[in-house]
Amino acid sequence: MQNHSTTTPSAMPLISFIIPAYDLPVHLLSECLQSILQLPLNEEEREIILIDDGSPKSPLQELTDYAEHIIYIRQKNSGLSAARNKGLEICQGRYIQFVDGDDKLLPCGYTHCLDIIKNNPQADLVMFSHTRDELAERNETRDKKQETPVSGTHYMRHNNLQAGAWGYLFKRSILGDLRFTNGILHEDEEFTPLLLLRSEQLIHTTTIAYYYRVRPHSIIQANDKSQTHKRLNDKERIIMHLADIAAHLSTDGRTALQRRVNQLTMDYIYNIITRTHSEEELNTRLNRLHQQGLFPLPHADYTQKYKWFRRLSRHAIGRKFMLAISKYGIPKQQESSM
Repeated sequence: MQNHSTTTPSAMPLISFIIPAYDLPVHLLSECLQSILQLPLNEEEREIILIDDGSPKSPLQELTDYAEHIIYIRQKNSGLSAARNKGLEICQGRYIQFVDGDDKLLPCGYTHCLDIIKNNPQADLVMFSHTRDELAERNETRDKKQETPVSGTHYMRHNNLQAGAWGYLFKRSILGDLRFTNGILHEDEEFTPLLLLRSEQLIHTTTIAYYYRVRPHSIIQANDKSQTHKRLNDKERIIMHLADIAAHLSTDGRTALQRRVNQLTMDYIYNIITRTHSEEELNTRLNRLHQQGLFPLPHADYTQKYKWFRRLSRHAIGRKFMLAISKYGIPKQQESSM
């Protein structure tokens, strides 16, 4: 498949928007692109890179209204990680923003994020809020609380982490050799904490800048048996990898990344219970965690939910109770919300 660039990127745009897409309805891609073009950035300040990950039919012919504004790359279907990595390979912006092709930026909220990096040129990463509310654009008047810059390590030590790679914009210079791992699900869970460890100045703002669309047939919603096992296996691999990295860090970095490992492990156990409803599957996977020193969950004063789940999961009777109620369709918690 041939790559097709519809515009020539400037030497150093302020921000590169990397949009991975596979077989999406064109109207969703159009909404996504339009949300970027509505931002107060001129052509020299923005770079929009659309990575078509081998869709059965290229959407380019139906995106003629946007052709002069984008760099379009079509590649063999290789997955979300490979598509994002391709964007990282070619982007030229000082900052990078990932946008999933079926989502969109909220202009009012995202303009506030742009103001932050313009007024704070030392900022390495700006983290913002997102919404799943389709009417969010009508409610963008909430207070935009902006916190004092801290290191990414400090932030992870004191906060739960929303790992979606679309939930922040970051300086390209801190990326180094960090890339997404090809072929796995939950790739953001691995990428985001490792990126934050490289950030010396992170600014968190409460502004809602991103609309995350939930589609019933998306990868994240798939729940067949083979997909469930792949999801769990990939999550386990990421947990083990991050735990190994944490063990070799200095005290602050180790404490920060270990908190993330503990949260991911908690989410992983919860998903074993709610997705498999199998005591045998749960015990098998818990034994592997135990062999790596990751279970029982360590005592830590993170949140009340973490402390509750830690106490309940460490005892067989507590696990049996959670397995029992999971069979009655208790809601699956959002990733890393405990």
